[in-house]
Amino acid sequence: MALSFQRPNGTEDITPQNVYKWHTVEKLARDTAESFGFSEIRIPTFENTNLFLRSVGETTDVVQKEMYSVTAKESTFTLRPEGTAGTMRAMLQNGLLNEAMPQKVFYILSCFRHERPQAGRLREFHQFGVEMAGSKSAAADAEVISLAKTLIDRIGLKNIKLYINSIGCPQCRKKYHEALRTYFETRKDELCDTCLSRLEKNPMRILDCKSPVCSEIAKDAPVILDYLCDECSSHFEQLKSYLNAMNIEFTVNPKIVRGLDYYTKTVFEFVTTDIGAQGTVCGGGRYDGLIQELGGAATPSLGFAMGIERLIITMEKQGCDFIQPSSCDLYIAPMGENALLKAMTIADELRKEGFRVEYDVMGRGLKAQMKYADKLGSAFSMVLGDNELENGSVKIKNMKTGEQNEIALDNKFADRFSDISVAGMFSDTLGNMNI
Repeated sequence: MALSFQRPNGTEDITPQNVYKWHTVEKLARDTAESFGFSEIRIPTFENTNLFLRSVGETTDVVQKEMYSVTAKESTFTLRPEGTAGTMRAMLQNGLLNEAMPQKVFYILSCFRHERPQAGRLREFHQFGVEMAGSKSAAADAEVISLAKTLIDRIGLKNIKLYINSIGCPQCRKKYHEALRTYFETRKDELCDTCLSRLEKNPMRILDCKSPVCSEIAKDAPVILDYLCDECSSHFEQLKSYLNAMNIEFTVNPKIVRGLDYYTKTVFEFVTTDIGAQGTVCGGGRYDGLIQELGGAATPSLGFAMGIERLIITMEKQGCDFIQPSSCDLYIAPMGENALLKAMTIADELRKEGFRVEYDVMGRGLKAQMKYADKLGSAFSMVLGDNELENGSVKIKNMKTGEQNEIALDNKFADRFSDISVAGMFSDTLGNMNI
């Protein structure tokens, strides 16, 4: 009896029928990032576990509940739960931070978290993210937010709201932590076990708890904006003025703290209501102390990450356009062995010219081959048999119009097919214009 295997819970297969949607988002993301001066970086799928303990934070849900870690030969590694820590490690290790500032990189990668699978939240998910290192100016914050907004607009998403907040620096957060402890202390008996441990270590993490009870208690908690130092307050006001200058609409939401400990000052989220509870399609902010925490010199940094799955779900819900996949340019139906050999030669020649060409490898009859060509959505087809080989010419059929053109099977075949293909495209265009 054959074994039956299924993909792990919380993962997805991206089949050829749907991968074009991913290509759409990835292309637009790359193009947008590059237009803002960002260059692609690629990092390992797993890192030393301590990297995430130091950067993400031991009191976060990610570290406490969600990481996939393995011990091999006395070393502990973790599948990356997010992209920033590994990217900053790579920038530091490879000397990028010794070059002209700011350093600007982007990535498209998979991440792994052991969460309860639901729509828009998987255990293996994918992110497009950007990181900028070197600038402490609020202008950099506005630039990164503008990049995210530009991509969202290019994708075609509507009704996406931008929420911003400042969570201050380590200095002004000390007073805020004291205020939070005082507030939560009166209701500590109602907190979950995880938040109870956070009460002393990092009470801000209680604000990010997914427990309905803890979330309800946190609704009336003090807000960080009331505790910002002068520098952090000034930085936040500058950011708001820059966003206004760029005509980027936003709402200040003092409850946004983000789920990772490395954030300082600016935090932001782009949120939709079209995909249910998991409505954050982009989240990011500033993390000025992260590189120093990883062993480098103090270097202000910031960035964001977008969940590709959530972007695609939202695009589908809103009826956004996707870049359609390319279809077959020419299907060759060979009838017999000699014709198959010639079909291989023709296909090779046309493929070198950039055409997508297919021919029968199943040994099917002509009727079945034409049915298959139609299923492929092939623009043109040609039947190649003994008569065509003997006469040295073949008829190219436009599958949409039925029009046929006879061309010679000589060394100019590729050029002649190219002419027919271009003429077919112009014909389709004119037809669509109803001229």
